[in-house]
Amino acid sequence: MGHFGDHQISIYVDGMIGGTTPAITTDLASLETAAAQVLDPAPLGYIVPSAGGGSTARANVAAFERWRIVPRMLRDHATRDLSTEVLGTAMAAPVLLGPVGVQTLAHPDGELASARAATAMGLPFVQSTQADHSIEQVAEASGDGARWYQLYWPSDPELCESFLARAQASGYTHLVVTLDTTMLGWRPQDLDRGYLPFLANQGIASYTTDPVFNARLEKPADEDPVGAGIAFAGVFPNPGLSWDQLPWLRERWPGPIVLKGVQHVDDARLARDHGVEGIVVSNHGGRQVDGAVASLDVLPGIAEAVGDDLCVLFDSGVRSGPDVFKALALGAEAVLLGRPYLYGLALGGQPGVEHVLRCLLAELDLTLGNAGYASHRDLGPEALVRG
Repeated sequence: MGHFGDHQISIYVDGMIGGTTPAITTDLASLETAAAQVLDPAPLGYIVPSAGGGSTARANVAAFERWRIVPRMLRDHATRDLSTEVLGTAMAAPVLLGPVGVQTLAHPDGELASARAATAMGLPFVQSTQADHSIEQVAEASGDGARWYQLYWPSDPELCESFLARAQASGYTHLVVTLDTTMLGWRPQDLDRGYLPFLANQGIASYTTDPVFNARLEKPADEDPVGAGIAFAGVFPNPGLSWDQLPWLRERWPGPIVLKGVQHVDDARLARDHGVEGIVVSNHGGRQVDGAVASLDVLPGIAEAVGDDLCVLFDSGVRSGPDVFKALALGAEAVLLGRPYLYGLALGGQPGVEHVLRCLLAELDLTLGNAGYASHRDLGPEALVRG
């Protein structure tokens, strides 16, 4: 049986025998710098920066640095297995492609390329409500791959019902409800440019292909994109959401529900008490609240409190194989990858996304083996120390 780590041998063979080297760097920490060379300033300013001065994003990275892996020796890891099942979804490794909006800012194929790459790698794709391709288009691109649907819960109940019905009809099996973005955070890079792609009819394909939304428009979106953008702005903010509305959602979604954006152990307990199946410990990659706690810092406490009752997933700050290792060791069942695969998309379309995923999984596989583990299932807090 092959291992993800075998990818490094193929790279060496290509270089030494074939005389070719990777078109995109294998240093995943350098992807942002490389992507910055190909992205236009406005898209770059939307994709890369975080809320305020970026304190939360920096805290996410620093939190990973504070944990150090403790390798163990002479423990058989000749055969390694990264495959897993999360809430009934089989996947080749404990990694999902997290919901990232407006992916056409990185590449014209946008979410279509990312969904195809996810399927090619045997990983689930989480489709964002704020996509630039419709729910149905991305489902078709995903093919027989696993796909989950991420919901930004609109203030229009009829529109929300329509989104859910379309996602179900298109084969999305799990619902990921983002809780931390009922309003946009303060993002100076976008504000200084006066740049919000949604108002230019970008990233709102879920809306402009929806019969309920279109019925609200005075003119079709292709005739009046500004009007469509303004209509979107009228239904996107939903600061009135509360825990007592979750039963309404449960009545309209038959599959597992995962709440994304949990940062406090009490909210994790509330999620459990309200009968959802999972949570994502996440601060939206630092894009919402500046000066917030790093997601990795709260993961162990949340996993300890509810990990026996809920599926605990993680995102925010994951950039490398060792990062995945650390999140799994601290209690996550799997991680959602965000910006890194978008940088791969910017640098090479679908092949670029596949390159990033292949490198991430190879690094995770090699990190596991070199640390003395045959599977991520063997990881626990004892695999790490505070640095």
